[in-house]
Amino acid sequence: MKNKNNNVEMEGEIVQLLSNGKFKVRLTNGYFVVAHISGKIRKNFIRIILGDQVLVQLSPYDLKKGRIVRRYLK
Repeated sequence: MKNKNNNVEMEGEIVQLLSNGKFKVRLTNGYFVVAHISGKIRKNFIRIILGDQVLVQLSPYDLKKGRIVRRYLK
């Protein structure tokens, strides 16, 4: 699904915690991407842990990197 900025949004699961607020995310299609936290999530001190379901925005230019824009409740 696409939003107004032509970014691709996909759901995924956090599988590994990396340094500097980055995470390895397994998308629903089976691919892995490295994603960082968006500013609103960081500003509101929303904690993301291993196994969380998240929404990731991917740039159409580089599909290996993304930005976590939402954390879903369990």
